Amino acid sequence: MQVYLGLGDTKMHWVVRVFLVVLSTLVVNFVATRIITRIDKQLERTKTPWDNVLIHAAQKPVGVAIWLIGLSVAAEISGTEMDPGLTSLIQSIREIGVVVILTWFILRCISESEKTLTHSDKLKTHVDHTTASAISKLLRASVIITSVLVILQTLGYSISGVLAFGGIGGIAVGFAAKDLLANFFGGLMVYLDRPFAIGDWIRSPDQNIEGTVEHIGWRQTRIRTFEKRPLYVPNSTFSLISVENPSRMTHRRINETIGVRYGDFSLLPTILADIKEMIANHEDLDTNQTYMVNFNQFGPSSLDFFIYAYTKTVDWRTFHNVKQDVLFQAMQIIESHGAEVAFPTHTIHMAKDMPPEPAQAPAQ
Repeated sequence: MQVYLGLGDTKMHWVVRVFLVVLSTLVVNFVATRIITRIDKQLERTKTPWDNVLIHAAQKPVGVAIWLIGLSVAAEISGTEMDPGLTSLIQSIREIGVVVILTWFILRCISESEKTLTHSDKLKTHVDHTTASAISKLLRASVIITSVLVILQTLGYSISGVLAFGGIGGIAVGFAAKDLLANFFGGLMVYLDRPFAIGDWIRSPDQNIEGTVEHIGWRQTRIRTFEKRPLYVPNSTFSLISVENPSRMTHRRINETIGVRYGDFSLLPTILADIKEMIANHEDLDTNQTYMVNFNQFGPSSLDFFIYAYTKTVDWRTFHNVKQDVLFQAMQIIESHGAEVAFPTHTIHMAKDMPPEPAQAPAQ
């Protein structure tokens, strides 16, 4: 009877210890969460965004780390009482969990840093989204590979053997997945050379590709066409074709030909001079660039001259409003001089009536 009571007391003792450990873990996690939240609110008032980056990145990993430590301690207490051999397994799980949590924290730091560099209001200058995305992807890949190697080392595997196997396997994979590798290096060249970025309007004279870049991945780039359809282009394609990036234009060009009637040839020099003066004084045209208004050719039914100028805006809709205003003013100038814009005409000359030829007598 005394032995039974002793065993019962021992069992109740470690159950109470496990309960106290779990309760302590819950309290510590609650307190740590409140402290981190309060610190985050205080750091929002500072001028630098980088302290918030660390706090935001640490919020969830800290809670998971507290629970990992608490539950591992509770598992060790219960495992020692139930099966002493579980202690080494619990220790290995705890070590792997610590590595995973640290990796998670570093990955969150990288993601928060990317958001800060591209969107933070506290920074005066922002890094290009494409560059920030490329750097963050490279850092994430490096951190994940390093973490996997550390975990393998913790589990007792030889890292040198894994690396040697990876080198031999890499050659085989390289031959089997050459298209995948070509797309990977094509994406890397896009990140390094930066012929376009997310949000740019691009088109290719070599391929039927035109639209707005939405996403640049390691294997393919997603382009939204003007029909609002997604177009997925393998990155290796961009190393073989020419790509035009109209989003980086400095001006938009007006190049229009207008014709007046042949009967208005005496008024044409004055019309051209007035239109050129209008172009020179137009507030939406960049006169530091080349601008011309010149008689061009004798058309089939008109005297043709051209208007050549560059707008200050590159916005497509604003450009067409400026172009429309220039053409309207040109027509008003033509009309003010009593001339008219020509349209295709044909002149037919009718022959005069001729007397009929006399009939010839039949041959005898």
